[in-house]
Amino acid sequence: MTRIAIILGSTRPGRNGEAVARWVLENAQARGTAEYELVDLADYPLPHLDEAVPASRGQYAGEHTKNWAATIARFDGYVFVTPEYNHSTSGVLKNAIDYLYAEWNNKAGAVVSYGGVGGARAAEHLRLIMGELQIADVRGQVALSLINDFRDFSVFEPLPFQAAQLATMLDQLESWSGALRTVREPAEVAGA
Repeated sequence: MTRIAIILGSTRPGRNGEAVARWVLENAQARGTAEYELVDLADYPLPHLDEAVPASRGQYAGEHTKNWAATIARFDGYVFVTPEYNHSTSGVLKNAIDYLYAEWNNKAGAVVSYGGVGGARAAEHLRLIMGELQIADVRGQVALSLINDFRDFSVFEPLPFQAAQLATMLDQLESWSGALRTVREPAEVAGA
């Protein structure tokens, strides 16, 4: 079965992302069409990138990097749950992404963003990053407004149409995640 990580891209105290990520997880698991797992960056305390060799070489020295790589390698696709900070994604998410390379390649990615304008700029930056890492980003996206989808900017109450947006995005993500497995499998067999 296709395995998809829901990556919670904020470690900020009082973060809105935890409620968002749990909403994505609950809706995704209810589908029964893929295996979904929440990967909370708070559980992977990665320092600022401290690997001497570029990630594209795959020569990880730190145990924290090796653990992170093993986690990310298990999945066929990713849902990045990101806040928008200063017109971009969070620093902790960018840092976690930068630690790895091959583990991301030829997999699918989707974005659930939140912010003043739905986190649109964070999502666009993530799309550029995904392209460099050979992650096929799907068109569907969930953009949650701090004004409309949160009460008092902190209590997550998504508008009803957001569930349909999420379902469309997950349909695309599951489809692409499964299709890209056929691209990875020949390389995995050759390396065995």
